[in-house]
Amino acid sequence: MHRYKLIFSILMLLAVGLFANGCTVYDVAVEERNVGDYANDEKIAFLIEKDFLADDLVKYMDFDASSYEGMVYIVGEYESRAQVDRAIQIAKSVEGVRSVTTYLLPKKADDSCGTTDNLNIYAKVKSLLVEDKDIWSTNVEIKTVQCHVVLLGIVGSATERDKIIDYAKSVPGVRSVKSFLRIKRRP
Repeated sequence: MHRYKLIFSILMLLAVGLFANGCTVYDVAVEERNVGDYANDEKIAFLIEKDFLADDLVKYMDFDASSYEGMVYIVGEYESRAQVDRAIQIAKSVEGVRSVTTYLLPKKADDSCGTTDNLNIYAKVKSLLVEDKDIWSTNVEIKTVQCHVVLLGIVGSATERDKIIDYAKSVPGVRSVKSFLRIKRRP
C-alpha cells in the first residue's frame, strides 16, 4: 500500500509541475514525445531555469532553457564569456541532461532590434504556424534574439520542418533563422 501512495504522490507532483508550467492535456496529446519524455523535459527545463534564477552570474532574463529528450538548448544574450560558461555548467549539472547546445549572442547596447521587434517577429511566425493545419504548432518553440529566430522542438517529418523554417524566413525583419528542429524517429 505504501508503494502505491508513493507512486501516486510522485505522479501528482509531476502533474502539478506540468500544469504550473503551462502544460495542458492538449499539449501532451499532440506532442511528438511520449508523456514520460515530455514530463522529464519539462522538469529538466524547470530545474535549469530555477538554477539560473538563483545564480548571481547568470541573469535569468537573458537566458532561456528548453529540453527535448534530454537535449538542452540555451538561447539568449550574454554580457561575458563567464556568464555563458556558468549557464552551460548549470545546465550540465541537472540530472537527465544528455547534451547542451547554445544559441547565444553578445548583448548590443545600440541594436536596432528591440523587445518590441522580437515580440512582433515571434507573433508573426507563430501565427503562420497556427494557420497551417498540416503543422502541429504546439510542438515548435520559437525564440527570438536580436531579430534572429531560433526554432526548437520535435516534428513529425522533414516536410513539416522545412515548411516551418520557410515560414520563419518569410517574416519581414528576421535577420536569420536557426533551426534545432528534430524529426521524430518512428519505431
